[in-house]
Amino acid sequence: MLFEQIEQNKRKTVVLMLVFFLLVLVIGGAVGYLNFNSAINGIVISAVIALVYMFTMISNSTKVVMKLNKGKEIIQKQDYPLLWNVVEELSLVGKVPRPKIYVIDDKSPNAFASGNSPDKASVAVTTGLMERLNREEIEGVIAHEIAHIRNYDIRLSTIALALTAVVALVANIGTRMLWFGGARRKNDKGDNHSLIFFIISLVLIILAPIAATLAQLALSRNREYLADASAVELTRNPQGLISALKKISASPPMEKADPTSAALYIENPFKNKNTQTLFSTHPSTDSRIKRLKEM
Repeated sequence: MLFEQIEQNKRKTVVLMLVFFLLVLVIGGAVGYLNFNSAINGIVISAVIALVYMFTMISNSTKVVMKLNKGKEIIQKQDYPLLWNVVEELSLVGKVPRPKIYVIDDKSPNAFASGNSPDKASVAVTTGLMERLNREEIEGVIAHEIAHIRNYDIRLSTIALALTAVVALVANIGTRMLWFGGARRKNDKGDNHSLIFFIISLVLIILAPIAATLAQLALSRNREYLADASAVELTRNPQGLISALKKISASPPMEKADPTSAALYIENPFKNKNTQTLFSTHPSTDSRIKRLKEM
């Protein structure tokens, strides 16, 4: 059951990433057609922007994310010996280098992982997590984050975030260019086919950013399921993570979390709802616990 779930989630992730790349190319083609009379030019420009943006975000992801969430790096084992030992032990089990450890001063229990590769990974936990969870529960949470690192989920999430931002950026540029004369140039041709393509391109510019956001959120939810399954593989103890998720979901929202980093946390740091919608950053706690109990 465990390995079937992991493989199923990996297949879903591949499909979602293909959707992202197609959205970038489609919106670029629409903007190029409307403003330059050439879809190819738009596709090439959007692809270049996407690559540059992804490279920039991936190379600076950890530094930026930790600063936004006010994480303080722990460089001495004696500061948080339990946390240090758990991270070290699970890193060995997961066969990844020990990630850097950060602590966020916040009473609400939560955690996330960051970094573009296992060699440059970091794990951040809140002070509330250390105070409210026991060792078994902390192991479940850290195993979940180690799973994200081992599965390269953080790089994937960074790429998804970058592509979503590129879609929104290109759509915004396209809209502004239309405002300054692009639409008038297309309509001057008076061709019915041109008018149809114009309308389709305009609709794509409007709807593509929404579709990209939905795809990003779906990817985030999918990776959480995969990390839960992988965490059980590392600890051989689903009950620790189940108990941790119950405590985290029942806790008050975080005060210092950065909104753009919400999808990285093990649980949504702002909303404690058990319902899941298309715009949810995480699967519902009930659905996650149900899957864990079935393993």
